[in-house]
Amino acid sequence: MKSAEPSPRPTAVRHASLRERTAELAVLHRQAERGPSEKATEAQHAKGKLTARERLELLFDEGSFVEIEGLRRHRATGFGLEDKRPHSDGVVTGWGHVHGRTVFAYAHDFRIFGGALGEAHAQKIHKVMDLAQAAGNPVVGLCDGAGARIQEGVTALAGYGGIFTRNVRNSGVIPQISVVLGPCAGGAAYSPALTDFVFMVRGTSQMFITGPDVVQAVTGEHVTQERLGGADSHAAVSGVAGFAYDDEESCLEDVRHLLSLLPSNNRELPPAADPDDPTDRRCERLLDLVPAEPNQSYDMRDVITEVVDHGEFFEVHADWARNVVCAFSRLGGQVVGIVANQPAALAGVLDIHASEKAARFVQFCDAFSIPLVTLVDVPGFLPGVDQEHGGVIRHGAKLLYAYCNATVPRISLVLRKAYGGAYIVMDSRSIGTDVALAWPSNEIAVMGAEGAANVIFRREIAAAADPESVRAQKIKEYETELMHPYYAAERGLVDDVIDPADTRTRLIAALSMLRTKHVPLPGRKHGNLPL
Repeated sequence: MKSAEPSPRPTAVRHASLRERTAELAVLHRQAERGPSEKATEAQHAKGKLTARERLELLFDEGSFVEIEGLRRHRATGFGLEDKRPHSDGVVTGWGHVHGRTVFAYAHDFRIFGGALGEAHAQKIHKVMDLAQAAGNPVVGLCDGAGARIQEGVTALAGYGGIFTRNVRNSGVIPQISVVLGPCAGGAAYSPALTDFVFMVRGTSQMFITGPDVVQAVTGEHVTQERLGGADSHAAVSGVAGFAYDDEESCLEDVRHLLSLLPSNNRELPPAADPDDPTDRRCERLLDLVPAEPNQSYDMRDVITEVVDHGEFFEVHADWARNVVCAFSRLGGQVVGIVANQPAALAGVLDIHASEKAARFVQFCDAFSIPLVTLVDVPGFLPGVDQEHGGVIRHGAKLLYAYCNATVPRISLVLRKAYGGAYIVMDSRSIGTDVALAWPSNEIAVMGAEGAANVIFRREIAAAADPESVRAQKIKEYETELMHPYYAAERGLVDDVIDPADTRTRLIAALSMLRTKHVPLPGRKHGNLPL
């Protein structure tokens, strides 16, 4: 095992040359970069985790990371802290480049105090978050810490307060990404929850307010850390995490990819790419992808793949609320946010979780000038006592609010069915979408023909000698009168009914037309979102 480099003994101030001082500085930097010991590094690797600096090397372009406050040390006393004052104080902070663009970051070093947050540790994070806001660049937090440093008491808790305040202040101003790569418990978990996106790694990431021991003591329920707050629990059940991975390398690679799709701040447009996928490419396969029958399933992601540049899109919350798809992609080289019903899951209905998922995505896109494309195939809101008592009205209103409040370019396309209030909520013309399109398979109505006929002609059907024959006749009548594919277009609720194969071309043309859209909002402090 390599022996540790001895700490330099500062030479006398009057006689030290600049070269001697520089040599001392080089030793200090090497010690800080190496960490507390080889044993601590081996212990981190044995858990399947990288060190803070190894993670930063994966996040940033090679050789671009610039550290700040690398020699910072805590000033606390008591409980033996005065004898343990390692440089960096358990967090590495600084900035670098991701695909050539500036990004700020902090990374907890679990090898030092278990990554626990103390006063100096918190002030370093405050500093890098303030710099990110001032410079107008994204900030990424690599979280791997044991919470507040108990030995420092309330000053550690105050440090978290400063982080939360900055999370809120920076919200909608610069993109904020949390990458949970180890424990993130108690108050520490609120910072990721306040950021825009949360990434986690299976087997090593845990995030919870109260751990398994407390849960068992209070409720009597025995639960493992992974089941309580692991990556899959938060990616598929709670919806706290947007992404879950098997290893840190693939996780950080996707963090880099996401950053490549986002603007640096709310004053810039998303980075454009060369439109090397022809903008006039016809999508003939779409004519066979979507079944004509409204009750037959298909995967909306296949439709997205056909339409977007090179068939590539980056889905958010892929494992949570699967009945709606939210994804970033490009059309004609321009970044767009896609919101789409997913008929392959719960027939694409809107429910509590789907409404929350889509609302937050719409809100993020609007904050950072990312145009919205909404693909509609929705039978309505999910009925049921659980949904009503769970507040589906309030949660559905979140999505409605987000769309109504959005000033970015908005395009909606009805592929097939669009019934009732769910049709309105999915960025219909009536709530302000800029361009409303539909396929000739569209059915825009208050409800399905069968349900409508049963309501409108209930007495006539009941009184008939052959109720089933009359019901079939009335269903056909309703479809002919109110559900033909041109009904909405005739009334100006749809701008055009288009050939599905022209979908890509028409979307790109509309986005190009709307690129200079500007909609001033009425003066107010802020709205009152139905939380």
